[in-house]
Amino acid sequence: MSQTAAPPAPPATAQDTRPADPDQGLTGAELAAKYGLTVSGARPSLRDYVRQLWERRHFISAFATAKLTAQYSEAKLGQIWQLMTPLLNATVYYFIFGILMGTKQGVPDYIPFLVTGVFIWTFTAQSIMTGTRAISGNLGLVRALHFPRASLPIALALQQLQQLLFSMAALAIIMVCVGVYPSPSWLLAIPVLTLQAMFNTGLSLAMARVAAKTPDVSQLMPFILRTWMYVSGVMWSLPLLMTRSSLPHGVVKVLEYNPAAVYIDLMRFALIHSFKAKQLPDHIWAVAGGWAIVALAAGFIYFWKAEEQYGRG
Repeated sequence: MSQTAAPPAPPATAQDTRPADPDQGLTGAELAAKYGLTVSGARPSLRDYVRQLWERRHFISAFATAKLTAQYSEAKLGQIWQLMTPLLNATVYYFIFGILMGTKQGVPDYIPFLVTGVFIWTFTAQSIMTGTRAISGNLGLVRALHFPRASLPIALALQQLQQLLFSMAALAIIMVCVGVYPSPSWLLAIPVLTLQAMFNTGLSLAMARVAAKTPDVSQLMPFILRTWMYVSGVMWSLPLLMTRSSLPHGVVKVLEYNPAAVYIDLMRFALIHSFKAKQLPDHIWAVAGGWAIVALAAGFIYFWKAEEQYGRG
């Protein structure tokens, strides 16, 4: 019997000398940390967020101006409505409250008193209302581009400040027409508007986050703002109202120091000669500064904490 030959042994191969994969076995989080990767759309640190906003300051300014220009672009009178709207409101309030309800009794220079209150109140009210639409009204922009979302409510608050400056020019003309002439105290309007703009921006930021999550808030805000307006002395003198009523002392203090009333009173003190310092609550400048700083800081941080959520869903 012949024996079958054994099959030839396979040729020897060189040993694989390639180094092992250093990333083998690492989790996704560990790989991201190793190579410095971050989650797309993640919230930056507060310091980086402020820096990003500062880098986009020209966009914020241009966006505010464009919004202001486009606001009445379809109306035949155009930008004249920026002056006419608050003036018409003041006219209606003068007829209803000043004449029919007699709130002008005992208030010197009632027309400047009323128009100042209406203009300053409108600045706050419109800043809040536009804030509630800052995200929902610009969803296309929010979803298409990467930028700090706080740019939108800040720009809309700046838009309202620009509109107020137009109104202040009309207010100055009204005052001269009724015999209230410019004086050095008018310069106090600058710090008053600065503090109020800080306060309004903080509220705009806060309301932008609230309305982004709960859109129905924008439908509720007009009723809240109307109530706030009535207790802020826009159409009447709060000191006179308090002397003629039997309100508890605590309620009186709440009315005096509510932020809308504080900024309205300070502007009246700056512009109207017959509105004296004794009509102002104690420490009103400190209160105005406190409201501005607290509202801006709290509103900004509150908005920033939800940065990665805007435009989703």
